[in-house]
Amino acid sequence: MAEAHQAVAFQFTVTPEGLDFHLSREAVKQLYLAGLSSWKKRLVRAKNSFLTGVYPASPSSWMVVVLATAGSFYCQVDPSLGIIARIRHCLPESQLLSPESRTVVSAAIFSTGVWLSAVLLFRQTLKLLLSYHGWMFEPHGKMSRRTKIWVALMKVLSVRKPLLYSFQTSLPKLPVPSVEATITRYLQSVRPLMDDERYGKMEALAKEFKEKTAPRLQKYLILKSWWTTNYMMALGIVPMCSYQSERMFNTTRIPGKETDTLLHLVDSKHLAVYHKGRFYKVWLYYGGQVLRPRDLEMQFQRILDDPSPPQPGEERLAALTAGERVPWAEARARFFSHGKNKASLDAIERAAFFLTLDEEEHGYVPGQEGCMDAYAKSLLHGQCYDRWFDKSFTLVVYKNGKLGANAEHSWADAPIIGHLWEFMLATDKFQLGYTEGGHCLGEPDTLLAPPQRLQWDIPQECRAAIESSYRLAKALADDVDFCCFQFNRFGKGLIKKCRTSPDAFIQISLQLAHFRDKGCFCLTYEASMTRLFREGRTETVRSCTAEATAFVRSMVDAHQTRVERQRLFKLAAEKHQQMYRMAMTGAGIDRHLFCLYVVSRYLGVQSPFLAQVLSEPWRLSTSQTPQQQLKMFDLNKYPDHVSTGGGFGPVADDGYGVSYIIAGENLITFHVSSKFSSPETDSKRFGRNIRQAMLDIAELFDKPAEKGGK
Repeated sequence: MAEAHQAVAFQFTVTPEGLDFHLSREAVKQLYLAGLSSWKKRLVRAKNSFLTGVYPASPSSWMVVVLATAGSFYCQVDPSLGIIARIRHCLPESQLLSPESRTVVSAAIFSTGVWLSAVLLFRQTLKLLLSYHGWMFEPHGKMSRRTKIWVALMKVLSVRKPLLYSFQTSLPKLPVPSVEATITRYLQSVRPLMDDERYGKMEALAKEFKEKTAPRLQKYLILKSWWTTNYMMALGIVPMCSYQSERMFNTTRIPGKETDTLLHLVDSKHLAVYHKGRFYKVWLYYGGQVLRPRDLEMQFQRILDDPSPPQPGEERLAALTAGERVPWAEARARFFSHGKNKASLDAIERAAFFLTLDEEEHGYVPGQEGCMDAYAKSLLHGQCYDRWFDKSFTLVVYKNGKLGANAEHSWADAPIIGHLWEFMLATDKFQLGYTEGGHCLGEPDTLLAPPQRLQWDIPQECRAAIESSYRLAKALADDVDFCCFQFNRFGKGLIKKCRTSPDAFIQISLQLAHFRDKGCFCLTYEASMTRLFREGRTETVRSCTAEATAFVRSMVDAHQTRVERQRLFKLAAEKHQQMYRMAMTGAGIDRHLFCLYVVSRYLGVQSPFLAQVLSEPWRLSTSQTPQQQLKMFDLNKYPDHVSTGGGFGPVADDGYGVSYIIAGENLITFHVSSKFSSPETDSKRFGRNIRQAMLDIAELFDKPAEKGGK
């Protein structure tokens, strides 16, 4: 409850006797720590900005200003208009300073002030520019004068690549939405899912909450926003920030009985590797230099050639990270807090990342049905003991050379690992390369010490805990019904010809597919980014809108005309785009509602409205994986190098999880998940409904799919 503690440090009420003021010492402590953490980050970023030479806050720019001022002054030109003379007059008398030295010191003080003023002016100007989000709401083909000016200024500032860090440090804080706006948008989002009676009850609950409870909760969120850089940031639990790339490596989630924490190291010089039930430590540096690819290949081959068997209890040890968190926290404290077990666990948790050399073979095989399903399902959970699920990510390399990654979600969101993946694949293919025999270029250094085999002493009680976690994880994994397929009848190229957003097109297609699949609508989650704000992460777009449901009903109504369906689709697409833009610009509702709920829990306030909001299941959870965040190669020229994106499991037991990646102009890959145990769901069936929905909507606009596609 650290988040709630931070928010409600101060409580006061106005009574007939005066002001009743209550101070929670623990809450003040938590609020102080949250603010301290935020300000530490600011100081670190300011220091990095100074040291990395980001204009204008660089030592060289300061020196230029000092020398220019001093030079001008000695040339009988006073750029300070008398201020340097005044500073000199105010300096204390000292025999150590000659008149010339006093002049130099005065000029240095003045020029430093000028330099700092320029830096602050630059930062504030940049922050003001980054606070403008009107460009997102401009209609296609039109642009207001204000946006044109904004674009021109941003182009000027973007000329220098080092300014990227300045852009990050100048991001505005995420605003706290008003209760009125949040409640209104919430009611709009659930209206198409409720009959008149249910909606009437929810409307009454919302009204009571807005008038009686919400004002008290809201003031604490506003208080927190004054002190910290993000009113939603949870101290020490889930860092919600746009600096997620900092935690990409050297990061591990540590289990706790009350709450988990993230261990992040500034640097790590080794990898943790798993193969055939054995754990290894592989150094990444030798003689202060990073190992070359050929040296790493030799080290991995040494692991593959190692005939030694796993130690007792070692093979399924990682299952502890796949089971419930409290048993893992207890086992960690009891069996891994000393001796060789602690040393080996530290080697894993302090590694740059985790690498699994998997003995299975997976990948896309033309004409082999279900190959992508098995590939994706393996990356999602593997054998439940051959991925370290607490690491920031586990890189999985299969026996046939195919690879993928399993990413832990608390440290970052999907675009971050997607960014890494694109960089890694493009670097591997277009910069490093291989010999004709398939080896990395160069000759290995055979004098390198071999990988270090990690040693364990796992007692029977610990093995029992491992097996318990494994059985639980295995049951969950076996229940995952995963379907991964490529939709190549068309891509964003044809969708744009329909004059609509590709994301809106797909989201509306999912609504149509779901209605055909289940015969009803459901609360739908689509993740959007809030990285336009300091320490922002995600917000929710509630895609099942009244406009979308109206269009879907028209598609299943044989009496509706083509023209009417087109009109309703346009309305649904425009509504979706508007909601997505609002979520990205800080006007979402779900994070605000969650924060209000957290504060209510700490205050002991019972809110039937918030209880109802948080209990509603997301039976359709969706997300888009961004593609081509880096322009390291031409996707059209190398279409076989496109990524298939990633997926996740269903959020609700009777629901679907859908991830998709719009890969180029003519390809969209879908990842659909559900549970075998639910009689209402079938991932392959839903996949077929998605295909048909996409085709049916495209046909509405006289944009039939190209013949010969699948």
